Amino acid sequence: MELLAEGEAPAGTLAAILKESLGISQPAVSQHLKVLREAGLATVRAEGTRRIYGADEAGLAHVRAWLERFADGFAGPLDALETELARGKRERRLQGRAESAQDRRRRGAA
Repeated sequence: MELLAEGEAPAGTLAAILKESLGISQPAVSQHLKVLREAGLATVRAEGTRRIYGADEAGLAHVRAWLERFADGFAGPLDALETELARGKRERRLQGRAESAQDRRRRGAA
C-alpha cells in the first residue's frame, strides 16, 4: 500500500522493489495485489501487456471512515493515561521538594 500510495506503478516494478527490499517473490506480490484489488484498496488497468496498479481512493476512504469509528474509543483511555502520567510527574516533583526541604533541615541541625 505504501508503494501504491506513491502513485501508479506496473506490477513488475512493484515486484522488483518488494523482492529487493523485503525478499517477497513475484508470485507472492501478485497474490497480494489480487487481494488488495478484491478488497477494493487497489485499482488495476491494462496498458498493453502490463498491468498498472494504484491505490483506490474510494476504498481507502471507506477504510478511513471505518477506522474513525474507533478513534473516540481510544480517546478516553489515552486521556486517562495522560492524566496518570501527569499525576506521577507531579508526585515525583513534590517528593523531590520534600526531600530537598529535609536535606536543608538536616544541614541546618548539623
